[in-house]
Amino acid sequence: MRTAVAALAMWAALGGAAFANPSTQDPLKVPAGTYALDKRHASLTVKVVHMGFSHYTMRFDGLDGGFSYDPANWQTTKVAFTVDPNSVDTNDPSFNRQIAGYFEADKYPTISFVSTNIEGQEGKGTMTGDLTFHGVTKPVTLDVTFGGAGHGVTPLGTRLGFSGSTRIKRSDFGVTSFLLNQFTDDDVDVIFEVEFEKK
Repeated sequence: MRTAVAALAMWAALGGAAFANPSTQDPLKVPAGTYALDKRHASLTVKVVHMGFSHYTMRFDGLDGGFSYDPANWQTTKVAFTVDPNSVDTNDPSFNRQIAGYFEADKYPTISFVSTNIEGQEGKGTMTGDLTFHGVTKPVTLDVTFGGAGHGVTPLGTRLGFSGSTRIKRSDFGVTSFLLNQFTDDDVDVIFEVEFEKK
């Protein structure tokens, strides 16, 4: 305990912030171990064209996920990620319920993604996996940027950051209705910013 306190004190005395920046973007230099999503520093937003006027944006707050990592075989990493469709946030509670109704969230309470292939170099790449949404599972490829690895908030931990996006068609997953088809585009842009902590 004293060692941890001393390390934190030294970190603070030396300025702290300098240590918070990522120290590497090389997957081979990321420590092996199990990483869990830092839910406080994770966001998932979706955009859909509304009547041609705007790219209407919604956020999902109920996120979870993680993976085990081996730098010697980083391409084989299996990432699992889940989203609660009831956690959609439009800044309007009644509209949140309406959107969750389109997803039939009570019947299909989890949106999940499990990776099947990862490719990349120099901090950028793709992650392909199976997306299960509205009871339908289909392969989806995400464009991913590795933000890097470092100590994060304290010098005692390891934090990884990723940004990414993909585009899906809601009709591929059976999310259709007269109102949706009349007022929104079929294409849905998915954007995520996530951080993971080593356990």
